Amino acid sequence: MPQSFALASVESNSPSRTCDCLAHRFGNAADWPDRIPCYDTDMTEAEWQVVRESLPVPAWLEGRGSRPEGYCHRQMVDAVRYVADNGVKWANLPRDFPPFKRVHAFARRWQVQGLLTELHDRLRDRVRVREGRSPDPSAAIVDSQSLRAAANIPRSTSGWDGGKKVGGRKKHLVVDCLGLVLAVAVTAASVQDRDAAVPLLERLRAMYFSIRLVWADGDYAGSLVDRARENLRLTLEIVKRSDATTGFVVLPRRWVVERMLLMRSRRLVRDYETLPAIHEAMVLWSMTMLMSGRLAGRRPGAFSQPASRTR
Repeated sequence: MPQSFALASVESNSPSRTCDCLAHRFGNAADWPDRIPCYDTDMTEAEWQVVRESLPVPAWLEGRGSRPEGYCHRQMVDAVRYVADNGVKWANLPRDFPPFKRVHAFARRWQVQGLLTELHDRLRDRVRVREGRSPDPSAAIVDSQSLRAAANIPRSTSGWDGGKKVGGRKKHLVVDCLGLVLAVAVTAASVQDRDAAVPLLERLRAMYFSIRLVWADGDYAGSLVDRARENLRLTLEIVKRSDATTGFVVLPRRWVVERMLLMRSRRLVRDYETLPAIHEAMVLWSMTMLMSGRLAGRRPGAFSQPASRTR
């Protein structure tokens, strides 16, 4: 695990430092004017402190190459949160954020280098501990959701889900008993759930050796149950819907992941991403918003503009 946010180093000599992010302290972010938070997706001071403590240390600060960042980490994170929650194009970012090309490059770099996953996992562990649970889960729930794809989605990574009558992609999620994401994968909608679950459960086993039980619906029944037990030492328990049941019914355990699939982030309602990995990253960004708000005691949609921040 890379080092946490606190790291001893030589700080910048810049006289202006109204933010305590690493880019302001050690980079060139102080050369740009401050931004006044004004959107619902902007982090409050309490929420920023939660995120700041979980931020990964950039490579340039550890002497592993790259160069100091020129834009405030808080502004960059707020900009990506704005895109994820409102579903706008990168080019349509409001002008009070850093240039959209820099924000997109920041989000892409964090996705490729695993920094986003590191931030997400740290926040998830803190939420689990706060709820009185161990950071290492022992059970999980798996499910999928088919999404319509935008016109820019390559045909090589999209397909048709005959069961749901949806053309596009399919999002496969593994969550813990609190509904927090453990693993996510995006495939073509034509990929069967049990086929996509094989590499997903293998990744889950490699990441969380403590997990012993996974709940799933009837689409995962069959040879996958035996394969999970023999090769991965996982008990895959199928929670089936009764044939006599009509209408919507809350099923034991499965409702947790069903609730998770109903994300409020507009960027996740439809797949606009050319690469499946970018949609996976948007799922993690959406979850970081949910978890940081929960840790900071922030109600959904609530925002209080700090009076002390000026341009």
